[in-house]
Amino acid sequence: MRDAFVETLTALAEHNAGIMLLTGDLGFGVLNRFAERFPRQYLNVGVAEQNLAGLATGLALEGRIIFTYSIANFPTLRCLEQVRNDVCYHDANVKIVSIGGGFSYGPLGISHHATEDLAILRALPNMTVVAPCDLWEVKEATRALAGTTGPALLRIDKSAAASIVHPGEKFQLGRARQLRDGADIALVAAGGIMEEVLSAADMLAQRGIQCRVLSMATIKPLDVESLVRAVDETGGIVTVEEHTVDGGLGGAVAEILLEMGCIPKCFHRIGLRAGFSSIVGTQKYLRKVYGMDPPAIVAVVEQKLLSRELWLSEYIAR
Repeated sequence: MRDAFVETLTALAEHNAGIMLLTGDLGFGVLNRFAERFPRQYLNVGVAEQNLAGLATGLALEGRIIFTYSIANFPTLRCLEQVRNDVCYHDANVKIVSIGGGFSYGPLGISHHATEDLAILRALPNMTVVAPCDLWEVKEATRALAGTTGPALLRIDKSAAASIVHPGEKFQLGRARQLRDGADIALVAAGGIMEEVLSAADMLAQRGIQCRVLSMATIKPLDVESLVRAVDETGGIVTVEEHTVDGGLGGAVAEILLEMGCIPKCFHRIGLRAGFSSIVGTQKYLRKVYGMDPPAIVAVVEQKLLSRELWLSEYIAR
């Protein structure tokens, strides 16, 4: 995902001198080509994320399109006050690129696990929150954000789902993508963990359970229309995110549906429920430990559908 972002931004910068890339002293090797080709559109501010956000805001208010680039929590949580007071309050054209969402940097521990960022940044006024699931979405989201004014988070991680692009399909901020159709249950996910969701959908199909799979790449603003259709046309909704269940994708989906009085036949949030992710290991390993791998997703779906069937049979018997 990281390489797809840099490749796309480099292509955009060739035709738009207003695009600037600011990094917090990382990305060497990955960003070298951009820095060499566009030395006046690239700046390394050092290990100083608060300054990164402040400088980005100033440049944006002078008419530049700014992309800030750093690992996971650092361009978001480490400088949250500056993101809130500088970037968002001034509605500055700053795109925060968070590299390594979720458990991407699993062996480095909690300081590098980005598991609260979606919840925190979606609470900020004026902020658009985007978490692509595959390389195609990364490229298209980068283009879309470069052409959209205002603050945004582009959260990408080390994993990526296989790209499923339908003929003539166009990426739109604020619109979900239906990767698969099915009426038994809707699986709604954001980010690279979609690879686990698609694997789970395959396993469930072998058991006769057909899943609608939605890539909710834009978490804010949320695609309400696709969610309402999923409620009306499927047996329930299960959200999947490499993030705490508190306030992330699942929370956003639950909030909007409940407020509209649109209640799924069953509902469950798959995500981090253990507080801090205190265990270290590879991204795949941590997904398994915290119940986000395909067998865990399959078990939740089967349990939810079984519970609903038992409830319906008991209700009818009355």
